[in-house]
Amino acid sequence: MKILVINAGSSSLKYQLIDMDAEKAIAKGGCERIGIEGSFCKQKVNGAEKIIYAAMPTHKEAIEVVLEALVNKEYGAISSMKEIDAVGHRIVHSGEVFNKSVLLTDENMKKIEELAELAPLHQPANIIGVNACKAIMPDVPMVGVFDTAFHSTMPEKAYIYGIPYEAYTKFKIRRYGFHGTSHRYVSAEAAKYLKREGDKDFKVITMHLGNGSSISAVKGGKSVDTSMSFTPLGGVPMGTRSGDLDPAIVEFLAEKYNMTLSETLNYLNKKSGVSGLSGVSSDFRDLSKASAEGNHRAQLALDVFCYSCKKYLGAYAAAMGGADCVVFTAGIGENDSYVREQISTDMDYMGMSIDLDKNGRRVDGINDITGKNSRVKVLVIPTNEELVIARDTKAITEKV
Repeated sequence: MKILVINAGSSSLKYQLIDMDAEKAIAKGGCERIGIEGSFCKQKVNGAEKIIYAAMPTHKEAIEVVLEALVNKEYGAISSMKEIDAVGHRIVHSGEVFNKSVLLTDENMKKIEELAELAPLHQPANIIGVNACKAIMPDVPMVGVFDTAFHSTMPEKAYIYGIPYEAYTKFKIRRYGFHGTSHRYVSAEAAKYLKREGDKDFKVITMHLGNGSSISAVKGGKSVDTSMSFTPLGGVPMGTRSGDLDPAIVEFLAEKYNMTLSETLNYLNKKSGVSGLSGVSSDFRDLSKASAEGNHRAQLALDVFCYSCKKYLGAYAAAMGGADCVVFTAGIGENDSYVREQISTDMDYMGMSIDLDKNGRRVDGINDITGKNSRVKVLVIPTNEELVIARDTKAITEKV
């Protein structure tokens, strides 16, 4: 069974074609600059990369380019579109309507469209991607896999804010959390690696650290708390996002800089985080280089990020009454040994330490960096959100 996984953004579209018999991607790529001059698609098959330049005024044309690339006789991966058995779509927000992946029927699509106000930057693009695929492949079953659904198991005390309860009942203002497919995947991989599958008492703290970062407390395979909030702006400072701050700062900034509310949120989403702190970059590789050259603000940005992650780590150990395992994943979590070291330092009080030599190495698959006397297992696990989407798509469409 071959499943096409689609992740549609506002002006981009990422994809993977996964052979579910081996659970391996046989093609992957992405379309950039959709709706903008100079659009192109980059595809990789068997290690060979091909760039296709084509006009893509909308996502419909982008999907057409992707499908043509997949069946191209010279650089494609399949001989016919008939080999695509189903399509899995990443959809950001499930609200309180869905708590698991669903078949994208007309009824479910209407509900997803109604949730767009909860993710105005992402949901419309996801919907456009679904509709574009349906227009070209009307007979191929499609499944929606939500970023937020994994966190639907959080208890009420974890997701309710300290504001009048009517704000929740009327407008559904609450903590939703994001990166759910990643947290779900790596927590399950940790349980499998440690032979704790099905153990309801297995407590793991998953740290998805990238340009967007979130940390989750997962007990018995279920999310009980997570750092991202009503929107992805909450939690630790990120590449360009501020993370948690006193809400009164929003009004204060708006007045001082004479900005509208929208401009202030843009300031917090796109001009803050480690980029705003350092004045250098949102890329941690650039920060590390600048820090090594004596740039104080670059080092400060790294320190602030690691310190914030460390606080969440301690908070979630407290929330679950301890932790059996800590997992680092995503771009920074998988590749930045310095960040992992800083977060893991001075955690003896909760029985956690890492082996610095193992932390500094690169391995394929899971890297166990647990310290010699550590009671808490510390793992680096490459995330695979596309595989989660493909697995859910396979399970749902096989029942249709």
